[in-house]
Amino acid sequence: MENKENIIVTLTFKFALEIISYCDTLQENRKFVIANQLLKSRTSIGANIREAQNAESKADFIHKFKISAKEIEETIYWLELCKYSKDYPNVDQLLDQVNAISRVVNKIIITSKQK
Repeated sequence: MENKENIIVTLTFKFALEIISYCDTLQENRKFVIANQLLKSRTSIGANIREAQNAESKADFIHKFKISAKEIEETIYWLELCKYSKDYPNVDQLLDQVNAISRVVNKIIITSKQK
């Protein structure tokens, strides 16, 4: 059997690594509260998507993806706070990435409900 890459798992893992790097920069700049909140919401996205890969049922699979969708919205919130706050590193690329992930996650939820 061919080992096919799971695009959403890969996207969320790479995004998590980028957020960790961004949060390291925030912590160096003593922006601890935002860094901690961003790390929590961001890392939960990928964790729930990973869990969904071994879901016990279709309902469980959809539920895990819905949790990820909520965490995506929280991550967007924290990134937008960074974007519009004074003296924060640029987050435009991270916002583009998380919005792309959001589109994929929402498409997976819609498609899974239709099956």
